[in-house]
Amino acid sequence: MFNLKTLTGAAAILAALALPGLAQEAAATAEAAADPAAEAPAPADMAFILNTLLFMIGGFLVMWMAAGFAMLEAGLVRSKNVAMQLTKNVALFSIAAIMYWLVGYKLMYPGDGWTITGYLGTLFSPYSLGGDPDVATGYSVASDFFFQLMFCATTASIVSGTLAERIKLWPFLIFTVILTGILYPIEASWQWGGGWLKEAGFSDFAGSTLVHAAGGAAALAGAIILGPRLGKYGRDGRVTAMPGSNLALATLGTFILWLGWFGFNGGSQLALGTDADANAVSIIFANTNMAAAAGALAALILTQLVYGKVDLTMVLNGALAGLVSITAGPLDPTLFGALWIGAVGGVIVVFAVPFLDRMKIDDVVGAIPVHFAAGFWGTLAVPFYTADANFVTQIVGFLAITIFVFLCSAVIFAILKATMGLRPSAEDETNGLDKAELGLEAYPEFAK
Repeated sequence: MFNLKTLTGAAAILAALALPGLAQEAAATAEAAADPAAEAPAPADMAFILNTLLFMIGGFLVMWMAAGFAMLEAGLVRSKNVAMQLTKNVALFSIAAIMYWLVGYKLMYPGDGWTITGYLGTLFSPYSLGGDPDVATGYSVASDFFFQLMFCATTASIVSGTLAERIKLWPFLIFTVILTGILYPIEASWQWGGGWLKEAGFSDFAGSTLVHAAGGAAALAGAIILGPRLGKYGRDGRVTAMPGSNLALATLGTFILWLGWFGFNGGSQLALGTDADANAVSIIFANTNMAAAAGALAALILTQLVYGKVDLTMVLNGALAGLVSITAGPLDPTLFGALWIGAVGGVIVVFAVPFLDRMKIDDVVGAIPVHFAAGFWGTLAVPFYTADANFVTQIVGFLAITIFVFLCSAVIFAILKATMGLRPSAEDETNGLDKAELGLEAYPEFAK
């Protein structure tokens, strides 16, 4: 049975044993207080972990943009074509995932394995997942592959909306194979893979040109070769409005894209392992949000002034144009800079949409004004805030990429048109591609 004397003795022994440890801890604390530089360093792999985490979080946010594109397009097409648009968006993302692994990633990031230095990367070399992590790289290469794949898929999503309601499924998917496996990786390698545009001083932080304008150029080529929807343009020059089926879905899609853009731009910092990187990502988030808000408000105000009423579809595309506009340089501008850059993007959309109609170029969702036109503006705006950029190089880079993608896309669409045909029959287009191509409808209970 324990008594007071026994307990007192045990406590004395424990205190004696603890004294050396306490003394050492106290000495270390005193030393750290006297010399802040003597603080224990962070684990050697902490930067690796944080950088990899940024790639993964950014990647799944950009993947969520696929849902945004699907909802936006489903809302802006007529109900008889909704299931077709949803099918195309699921299919194109899946195609991009496989083609970017099979061909695209090594074509875009050849390292020392250029086939033609600065212009053409490594051919026919599928990406292989590594074993043990190489901390010296600064991030997991697999996380980079995942992140960059999402950008590739985004490029194809842009084309889908423009060509909606009058292109057959399989020709579109064949084009997607070539776009995601070859065309996008080649032009992106010129900048992000360390190619000739990077050496020339071109600046495109997250892809106003490399992703958005490139997708817009492919969409423009397809729209010209495919032609407009039946009944869209009259012989007298009259434009027939073809309202979308569900503006609630279109609005949801826009907010999803807005959210995903934080991963798109923020993840493109490519590092989160230092306090400077963390601060940069925060600035990018704030500027990205500001540009989107300014683009939406600019379109809202301008449509009220020009048309006498606010046009929701223009407001939605104004927000997206603001996002595209800030994507080429989201880190360097002030918040006011992001505001006016995004606002100009919103203004561009309001005037570019009717301009395309006057040219009889049918863009169902407004992707060409949003991604191509605002992409040019965003690329051109970079030198206003980024010291190392200049207007001439920015224009040269934009023209090189968009002309390359436009011409290659035009050739591919022309070949597909001559061989298997791009358009369904007039009867099938009139009845809707849901029934003609898929044999089902998105809203069967509303069918006549």
